[in-house]
Amino acid sequence: MARYSIVKEKILLLLLGGAALLLAYNPKKQLRVIEQISKEWKKINRRKLYYGKKRALVYSLDQLELKKERVWDKKWRIVIFDIPEKKKRGREALRLKLKELGFKELQKSIFAFPYKCKDEIDFVVEVFELRQYVRFIETSNLFHDADLRLHFNLV
Repeated sequence: MARYSIVKEKILLLLLGGAALLLAYNPKKQLRVIEQISKEWKKINRRKLYYGKKRALVYSLDQLELKKERVWDKKWRIVIFDIPEKKKRGREALRLKLKELGFKELQKSIFAFPYKCKDEIDFVVEVFELRQYVRFIETSNLFHDADLRLHFNLV
């Protein structure tokens, strides 16, 4: 079926289903037509739900902010990723979002942040569909972190 809006797809399904019911003289065939209409209706609803979730994720991604706690718990949150070239757009989007959220870039694919942010990072990674390429580390031992402490005013 061609890509129409959800409402158009449902209207077409009902019209074609009605025509199929008229042409099916046998009650068993009519029952099969009704079952098929029901299956197609559910597929349309699933597709609508999937695209709706995607739209909601993108919308809330724009609203995402990391909260800075009053007292630092002396732990660094490190995000490390190794994303292949075929997913370059996702890699660049993730890098940009991490900078936007306030992360400090240690290397091209390593970012640090001093406050709790695991849930937010999981959300961002899911939105960009990069789960298998991203690692999140929470550590209290990070050598030579003076520049990071200075960057985040933790001195």
